[in-house]
Amino acid sequence: MTILIENIPYLLKASFLTIQLTLISLIIGLIIGFFFSIMRLSKNFFLYNIAYYYSFIFRGTPLLVQIFIIYFGLAQLEFIRDSILWAILKKPFWCAIIAFSLNTGAYTSEILRAAFEKVEKNIIETGKSLGMSKFNIFYKIKLPIAIKQSVPAYGNEMILMLKGTSLASTVTLIDLTGASKYIISTNFNPVEVFIFAGSIYLILTFLIHSLIKLVEKKLGYY
Repeated sequence: MTILIENIPYLLKASFLTIQLTLISLIIGLIIGFFFSIMRLSKNFFLYNIAYYYSFIFRGTPLLVQIFIIYFGLAQLEFIRDSILWAILKKPFWCAIIAFSLNTGAYTSEILRAAFEKVEKNIIETGKSLGMSKFNIFYKIKLPIAIKQSVPAYGNEMILMLKGTSLASTVTLIDLTGASKYIISTNFNPVEVFIFAGSIYLILTFLIHSLIKLVEKKLGYY
């Protein structure tokens, strides 16, 4: 217990990196997911297939593999090392952000696509009968309804992304999981350390869950 108490500041500091990775990835992933969900709804063959295969690849392969490909794999390509992208891709933090963002973006695109497709056609027809343009129908009718319908599913994705950031330690980042493993490797006291780390993850999950419940209440989801 003494070892754990001594390392609590270290674990809390690592928790901030976990929170940072989660928030940045979710924000970027939400933007990516929104645009790819629109592409999935497009009647354009190329836009639809680009969005479809993006979602298929990133949802069909393990997040750990995606991190390794971006961090270790791209570094093997000479034209990447000679490009301006290398300033970003040589840093494990940004490689993790890219992997997490692309992964959550794929899941988010499917969540939003399903929500858009669930909008009842008679509501859209009503908008058309009132002389509303396609943009106004999308912006004032489809988008608000889709957001409302996607909140519960997206809440689950936020929690999964939080837990997924534990893989950041595989590319040398000292997040909460990485800090826990480091303490255990030097003090050989895994139970107490992992219980404390798990408790922090549980608290963060509870905060996300509470936030989603609050948003659902504000939107009158039920």
